[in-house]
Amino acid sequence: MTTKQTQLFGGNWTDKKLEMLRKYLVAYAKIMNKQPFNFIYIDAFAGTGYRERRQGECKSSIPPLLPEFLQDETQELMNGSPRIALEVEPSFMKYIFIEKNPKRFKELSTLCEEFPHLANRIDLINADCNIYLKDLCVNSQWTKQRAVLFLDPFGMQVEWETMEAIAKTKAIDVWILFPLGVAVNRLLKRNGDIKETWRIRLNRLFATNEWHDTFYKNIISDDLFGPKQKIIKVCTLESISRFYIKHLKKIFANVADSPRPLFNSKGNPLFHLCFAVANPRGAAVAMKIADHILKG
Repeated sequence: MTTKQTQLFGGNWTDKKLEMLRKYLVAYAKIMNKQPFNFIYIDAFAGTGYRERRQGECKSSIPPLLPEFLQDETQELMNGSPRIALEVEPSFMKYIFIEKNPKRFKELSTLCEEFPHLANRIDLINADCNIYLKDLCVNSQWTKQRAVLFLDPFGMQVEWETMEAIAKTKAIDVWILFPLGVAVNRLLKRNGDIKETWRIRLNRLFATNEWHDTFYKNIISDDLFGPKQKIIKVCTLESISRFYIKHLKKIFANVADSPRPLFNSKGNPLFHLCFAVANPRGAAVAMKIADHILKG
């Protein structure tokens, strides 16, 4: 097992994230097993299927904007979200694992060998998740299908157009790892001097450029040389998260009001784990389960 390529992740916050996902999948599978729908699990950033808990690694192997993951010695190899999903009973009727990186995808392909009884239910997709998910959402027959989607990016890879496509299916429950502290807040410079490439990324994440007027204010002050205009950052981590949740509510049937903050070992919030439901008819039950898990 130690020869397998693995992904570098953090410590306890990752455990919590995966445990919350596992709890939801268990409850969801039990309910859907009694319903007349084909129910699917979709993992948009499946990786290798494993994660390696570490206490240190060289900087060259750390994804951009993720210095919190610098640690020292390998401790243990653990199941990632794909294997957690495959271990849930009753089994899902179909599993879709998406991974863009060729090296991680090659390792992911061993899942069929490790779970031979589920091999004919597993679809392995080597593609960009935004492109694949938009096509899947538009071209699939969702009247007879339901799904749980796990969006677990390293940073800001998930575009708003993808979220809109997911919501329009009216069939998918989605767990979203919102990169609050690890990416978004870092791009929001205190003086408002944000690179154009960063602005584009933020626009794609939030679906709008309204974030700038929400997160920044123009202040006019007088000095010896007359009036002077200054842009200052007025948002907090909580207000950034609320802004994202507010926009999710515009397109989904329901969204959890209180996403779960996930902290690094220094107590800094890296992510907020969010939950949204696309299916209006199943929203009440889904929200009850998700709220219980998020507050647990």
